[in-house]
Amino acid sequence: MKIYVVEDEVPMRSELMVLLKKYGYTCESSDDFEHITDSIIKAEPALVLVDINLPFQDGFVICREIRRRSDVPIIVLTSRNTDFDELLSLNIGADDFISKPYNAQVLLARIQRILKRTYDVAPGFSSSRSESRNQACTIFHKGLTVNLFKATMSCNDMEVELTKNELGILRLLVLNKGNVIPRDAIIDELWQSEEFIDENTLNVNIVRLRKKLAEIGLEDYLETKRGLGYRV
Repeated sequence: MKIYVVEDEVPMRSELMVLLKKYGYTCESSDDFEHITDSIIKAEPALVLVDINLPFQDGFVICREIRRRSDVPIIVLTSRNTDFDELLSLNIGADDFISKPYNAQVLLARIQRILKRTYDVAPGFSSSRSESRNQACTIFHKGLTVNLFKATMSCNDMEVELTKNELGILRLLVLNKGNVIPRDAIIDELWQSEEFIDENTLNVNIVRLRKKLAEIGLEDYLETKRGLGYRV
């Protein structure tokens, strides 16, 4: 899914885009802040991240103009953290407000929540736009189709639902298809915290995921590399 980043500080913009791409999103941005709204509408992103302090026009103006022309979700991501800034952002059409410095995992969680909510409700979008979004949140590999919003996987007209952890494991493996992903890397990806995670927790999720893959005819889809990790 594409996220449009409206940020004039180049280091911050680069940091954001690296983070988002790491988690499977595509990103677009522009330095032409005078015509930034036109660029956003033309790009047809799934979500927009916008700062408030920008050249030519501030983020409030951009939010108003985007909302006048599109229902695309907007998150205001800014160093301005007063109640007034947050209230104004939400009142002019932003879907969420996050202050800098941001916590990367909180930002990613809020992006995921808004995208899922928008997909499920899809207010104001035509069926063709909804279909486009559905296609944008779908990944494919070796006959397997994974819908990230519906949390399902399918093959040969058979579909099963996935838990959050099963979806996270499968998403990580498919996005890195052909590469062996170490067990520690999967644990760090799914349970990012300082607390100790028993490796048996991962084993249970892998077993359940394998069982569901077998249900749709993909018994040998998930490969174990002894002493290394997993790959698809």
